[in-house]
Amino acid sequence: MSDATLHSVTQDPDDFAVQIADSIESFIVATTEVARGDEPDSAVPFLLLEVSQLLLTGGRLGAHEDIVPEERYETDTGPDLDVDDLRERFARLLDPVDVFSEVFDPYEPRKAPVPFRISDNLAGIVTELRHGLAHYRAGRTTEALWWWQFSYFSNWGPTASATLRALQSLVSHVRLDQPLDELDGLDTDEDLAEDDLAEEAGRVMAEEIAAPLGLRRAPAPR
Repeated sequence: MSDATLHSVTQDPDDFAVQIADSIESFIVATTEVARGDEPDSAVPFLLLEVSQLLLTGGRLGAHEDIVPEERYETDTGPDLDVDDLRERFARLLDPVDVFSEVFDPYEPRKAPVPFRISDNLAGIVTELRHGLAHYRAGRTTEALWWWQFSYFSNWGPTASATLRALQSLVSHVRLDQPLDELDGLDTDEDLAEDDLAEEAGRVMAEEIAAPLGLRRAPAPR
């Protein structure tokens, strides 16, 4: 299925596959535009909205019965498109709030938080979604849905959830006038214990990130 027929008028807009594909393509297009950096003042709030909407799509896939591909082996879609440029653009745009800490699996007891990067997460999510979109555009609708559902559970779903928490926390810190701890020195290449993460946090005042990233404080309660 070509780009020209991806949104053909002959497709039922109420069809589950069409809705999922539309949502995924919308996320890819929107986040790629954000990464261009043309409107840095609205970057974080816009990403918060886009990741939230993507997770609604993921929830629909997760709640759906298991999707079984028609072929035993996945059809080769060719090499995945390079997302290094996208990752680097996000890293520059989100500096100095790119790195955050996350508990990888909340159901594994006594797991220490580990550092992640929003830029890495967004680039990885786009890669996963594009892979399924390649199946969809080639007319392999069931295989596309299978891939999106499988990778939602195994990869992009948890990654998007962690990213959403980071973005929501960032917006909340600024809107509620709660200064952020400094992230200097916190690196995803380090294997840090929970106490080390807290110690390395330091102080980045919300004022330093509010204006460049399009965040505004909430009015003080009366």
